[in-house]
Amino acid sequence: MVSTAGGASPCCVIHLAGDRDAALAASVCSDLTARSIRVLGRQRARDGPASHTVRLCVCVEPGDDLPEVVAPLAADGARVLVIVGSDDCRTELVWRLMASGAGDVVNWSCGRVDGRPRPDPGAAVAARLARWHEVDRHLGSPVVKRQLVGRSPAWQFALRQVVEIASFTGLSLLVLGESGTGKELVARLLHHLDPRPDKRDLIVVDCTTVVSTLSGSEFFGHEKGAFTGAAGTRDGAFAAADHGTLFLDEVGELPPPMQAELLRVVQEGTYKRVGGDVWRSTNFRLVCATNRDLEAEVATGRFRLDLYHRIAASRVVLPPLRDRRDDVLDLFQHFLVETTGKSDLSLDPAVAALLRHRDYPGNVRDLRQLALRIAARHVGPGPITPGDLPDEERTAGLRTLSGDPDREATDELLEEAVRAAVSAGRGYREIRDAAADMAVRLTVRMCGDDLQEAAGRLGVTDRMLQKWRAAARSSASSTAPDHESAPGRESSAGTGSPRVGRNG
Repeated sequence: MVSTAGGASPCCVIHLAGDRDAALAASVCSDLTARSIRVLGRQRARDGPASHTVRLCVCVEPGDDLPEVVAPLAADGARVLVIVGSDDCRTELVWRLMASGAGDVVNWSCGRVDGRPRPDPGAAVAARLARWHEVDRHLGSPVVKRQLVGRSPAWQFALRQVVEIASFTGLSLLVLGESGTGKELVARLLHHLDPRPDKRDLIVVDCTTVVSTLSGSEFFGHEKGAFTGAAGTRDGAFAAADHGTLFLDEVGELPPPMQAELLRVVQEGTYKRVGGDVWRSTNFRLVCATNRDLEAEVATGRFRLDLYHRIAASRVVLPPLRDRRDDVLDLFQHFLVETTGKSDLSLDPAVAALLRHRDYPGNVRDLRQLALRIAARHVGPGPITPGDLPDEERTAGLRTLSGDPDREATDELLEEAVRAAVSAGRGYREIRDAAADMAVRLTVRMCGDDLQEAAGRLGVTDRMLQKWRAAARSSASSTAPDHESAPGRESSAGTGSPRVGRNG
């Protein structure tokens, strides 16, 4: 049986990749139900996702098109586990499935592997679902939802990594990401979820503010009289973090001598105060953060390779705000409530459009500062209106939206069309090819059949459109161009790159 600390049983929805997979799906359903996994339903994968819960995609004989079946199931950030019923799933296909959004690929077939009985696949799947269930339970807790706001797939993916590392390992963590993406919040989340029974405090050290000449005292502490001005004994960060968590923000800024000292403490757990002779012990969990590319820093010799491997036992990359546009309004409302205490402030549509499309060079920190400035100007019980924005934001809003006044509406229509196609069971390549064909056909029509003008608008060569026209005319059964010649399409041996290039 599978049990979780949260009490409720893990649950899933089973999706059949094809009609031939019904028997395997029934076997999987029966096995998981016997292990206290709730199976909420079964349906064809091409009928669209049934819910946001974990999705099992079942396929007896995996083919090259299976990643196209999996991708829509994972498109909204839900977890997808692929179950295959044979040993015919090639290594290359497994990695394509992972790239399409699968969280794992499990072989359900019986028999032997390397002369030994194959491990029970039902137990493996149940254990995976139980782990995911527990991680999601933490993600749904009040402390996470209150402090780490965001529902976008990119943000949820990063948080799931942090929760799993914090709750089920004792590994150090390296948090990577641009400035203002929430690295300190992630460090605080890891410390909060760390299950050590004797856990003490989280100690934060900003490595950009550590003075090189005093860095030893900052980290190691010092004895009285160790240097001019050392009027008394002082504990450093290593002592304060003992049995707790040490968070080194912007660790990439540490000078090389301090990197060597840190490495020794991390490896051996011992240190001496500056001016002291006594070896002291410390035991802390290390979290480091940086906006630098540490691998590039290692390659140039500015960061120690051995230290990098020590602090990067686990890594998570936080997405910039431009990759989580769906979270902008939720974050803005969160900051408004945090500042004003009012949870009923709505947004004028013009303000909402500006917030969604505005650039945020400082990421979430930038958005928070904007929310504070707007809150300071807003008066009365009504919604946030354009008049509440600082003058420079009004000008920026005009620049942002005037280039394409229908941008928001166009994006929404495109999103609606793609969503409808996915729900109708159309795969990634089919949607891509249909969009490319339609773009060419409509643009040629809009340009009055002038291929040169249409090519200019689309950013492709005249020759590509000439090939498209020739293919369209030679097709006896359809007005669409054939599979080999249409812009944006690939041959059966192609790489699947979804783009229309200028080189034709």
